[in-house]
Amino acid sequence: MNSSRSTDPLTAVTDPPLRPLPERAVTLLRSLGAPPRLAAHLRLVHDVAHELTAWLEQRHPRLPFDRAAALFGAATHDIGKITHPGELSGPGSAHEEAGRRLLLEHGVEPESARFAATHAAWAEPGVGVEDLLVSLADKVWKNKRVRELEDLFVGRLAEVSGRPAWEEFHALDDLLDPLGAGADRRLAFQASYPVHP
Repeated sequence: MNSSRSTDPLTAVTDPPLRPLPERAVTLLRSLGAPPRLAAHLRLVHDVAHELTAWLEQRHPRLPFDRAAALFGAATHDIGKITHPGELSGPGSAHEEAGRRLLLEHGVEPESARFAATHAAWAEPGVGVEDLLVSLADKVWKNKRVRELEDLFVGRLAEVSGRPAWEEFHALDDLLDPLGAGADRRLAFQASYPVHP
């Protein structure tokens, strides 16, 4: 992914183009001083979520889901790494609940703040389609395929469509394969920004 190497990953012009984050997410990230690497990551996951939600609307027009909520969730899912910066370059889950609390403290309603906690808890009861979309985008952006997550998502799709799960899986796979193929460019874009401001 080529970029004109803007110092701000939220506005960098890239080839191919990355979609801009929702303005509310940009305002939050700027006001909280999000590290450049985190901003780049959120923009990449949001862009993949955009592809997933567009596909879902086209293939499953009767499936009730909140596209705007899923996109906001993708744009803010790792915001807790602002308070746990070690998790930007290493493993850890402290950012999940911290992110949810941070969003709530800054006026984000609970149904939108939940993604910070649910993006890694996709197997928990009560997780909605929007949560699964954010979790899926957070894996696929780097071409990581998690069969259990994909099976759960496909199961939800098959329930609504009445089509067999294998058919839904093949349709999803036809989307995820080309999305995953862009992982090297996305990883390079993210790595071009420092972990610390």
